[in-house]
Amino acid sequence: MAYNEGTAERIRTILADRRVVQERKMFGGLAFMVRGHMCCGVVDDTLMARVGPDHYVTALGQSHVREMDFTGKPMKGFVYVDQLVFESDELLRYWVGLCKQFVASLPPR
Repeated sequence: MAYNEGTAERIRTILADRRVVQERKMFGGLAFMVRGHMCCGVVDDTLMARVGPDHYVTALGQSHVREMDFTGKPMKGFVYVDQLVFESDELLRYWVGLCKQFVASLPPR
């Protein structure tokens, strides 16, 4: 399973304010689980972002963002974000923030 460890560490720092965060190897990379729900992750140099249905279309309208289609079928509410989009810590915080916001709306598992 290949993933950019530097990006994973940056995500760990952003998620440090959450009490229950687990890491799981899945989707060919590393996923961060918050309260039992997949929140975000990294595959190679790409961010997997679970933005949810409210931000899905808007996210896809941005350059270097595409549908998450790990199985060949797009996963609604999930997008892949190319590294160019989150080179700065501020932009990565934005994307992970969208994920945290959506996962916070889900019941805990």
